[in-house]
Amino acid sequence: MRSGQVPVDNVLHGVAFCWHASAMSDQPLPRSVRIGYALGSVATGSFATVPGLLLLPYLTDTLGIAAAVAGAIVLLPKALDVVLNPVAGRISDRYRSALGPRRPFLLRGGLSLAACFAVLFAGPDLDSQLVDAAWVLLAFVGCATAYAFFQVPYIAMPAEITDDYRERTSLMSWRVAVLTVAILISGGSSPAIRDAIGGRDGYRVMGLVVALLLTIGTVGAYYGTRRAPVGRPGEATGTLREQLRVVAQAANFRWLLLTLMLQALAIGSMLAGIDYLARYVLRDPGGASIAFICVVGPALVVSPVWLAVGNRFGKKAGFQAASAVLALGALALLPAEHVPAWCVYLATGVVGIGFTGVQVFPLAMLPDVAAVDAARSGVRRAGVFTGIWTAGETLGLALGPGLYALVLAAGGYVSSTGRDAVQPDSAVTAIVAGMSVVPVALTVASFFTLQRYRLTADEVLEAR
Repeated sequence: MRSGQVPVDNVLHGVAFCWHASAMSDQPLPRSVRIGYALGSVATGSFATVPGLLLLPYLTDTLGIAAAVAGAIVLLPKALDVVLNPVAGRISDRYRSALGPRRPFLLRGGLSLAACFAVLFAGPDLDSQLVDAAWVLLAFVGCATAYAFFQVPYIAMPAEITDDYRERTSLMSWRVAVLTVAILISGGSSPAIRDAIGGRDGYRVMGLVVALLLTIGTVGAYYGTRRAPVGRPGEATGTLREQLRVVAQAANFRWLLLTLMLQALAIGSMLAGIDYLARYVLRDPGGASIAFICVVGPALVVSPVWLAVGNRFGKKAGFQAASAVLALGALALLPAEHVPAWCVYLATGVVGIGFTGVQVFPLAMLPDVAAVDAARSGVRRAGVFTGIWTAGETLGLALGPGLYALVLAAGGYVSSTGRDAVQPDSAVTAIVAGMSVVPVALTVASFFTLQRYRLTADEVLEAR
C-alpha cells in the first residue's frame, strides 16, 4: 500500500461513523450481538430491493394504472424520506432509554414496516383504478415513514455498541454479508413467487412473504442486540436546521452525496426496468429473477476485488473505475432487442460488477468525510449525517422508477390489468432505453460530481 493511503476496507464499518461513545467495554462483542445486528440487514435489504423491482410493474400491468401516474405513486412516498430521515436521526440522537438510544426504534419502526408492506399489495378487488391508486399510495407512505425510523437508528447503532475499531469492523462485516444474501433472496424470489401464483393473488402472497422477511430482520436485530453495551450517542449541538446547514456546507460531503444520488437514480431506473425487459424484450417472465441475480450476485465474488483496487490505487480512483464499469454494462444493454438472451444476462452481470463497486466505495469514503468534519468542528452529528445520506440515497432510488415510468410513458407504453398488453415498437425501445441510455447518461454525469470530491488520504489521517 502506498505511503499515506487509507485502506478501503474500513467500508466494513461504513456509515457507523468513528465517533466514540463513552463508558463502553473493551471486551469483544458476543457473536450473538454480531449476528443479531446483521439480521437487521434482512429488513433493510428486502425493503430497499422489492418495491424498486416490482411496485411499478404491479401498478402498470396488474392494476392498469398509466405509467406516468404509477411513477408518481412510486416516487412521492419515498421522497418524504428527504424530510423524514434527518428528523429520525435527530430524534434518535436525543432519545434516552435503558435499552439504548437507537434500539427501541428498531422494533417499532420495523414491525410497522412489515405490516404496511403486507397491506401494500393486498388491496381489495373493487375494479376501481382510483381506489387501487389511493390504496397503494397511502400504504407506501406508511412504509416509507416506518422505514425511516428503522433504517436511520439501525445504521447509527454501531458507533454506540462498541468504540473498538476491530470490533466495529467485525460487526459490519457480518452486516455486509447478510445484506448481500438478503437482497439476493428477496429480489430473486419475489418475481418467482408472483409468477408461480399469478395475478393479484401472486402479489398478495409475495407481499406477505416479504413482510415475514422484514419481521425476521426486525425481531432478530432487536433481540440479537439486547446483550450489546448501551453506549451514549455523541453530543449534538444546535437545532436540526442549524446542523443541516452546516452539513450542507461540507463540500466533500455534498459532492459525494450528489454522486451517490445520481448513481442511485441510474440504478433505480435499471432495477425498475428488469421486469419489463424480461417480459417484453426477452419474452421470458422468469428472466426477471435471472437478470436480478446477475446484477446483485457478483457482490459475493467481486467485493474483495474492489477492496483490493481501492487499497492499491485509492478510494476515489476505485470509485471512478467502478462507475466506468457500471456505465459500460448499461451501454452493453442497448442492443438487447437484437441479441440472444445470454448476451443480455452477460451485460447485466457487467452491470453487477460495477454496481458492487459503487456500493463499496461511497461507504468507505463517507466515514472519512464525517471524521474530518468532527475533528475540525468539534461537533458530533452522527444521526444528522446518517439521515441526510440515507435520505439522498433513498430519494435517488425512488426517483429511478419514476424516471423510468416517464420514459415508458414517452414511448407510448400500454398499461393493462393482469395480462401483458401488445406494446408498440416505441414502447419496447423505451423499455431498453430506460435501462441503458438513461443510466449511462446519469453515470457519466456522476463523474463530474465525483471529480469535485477533494478529500485526501493525508487529511483523513490527520483527523484521526
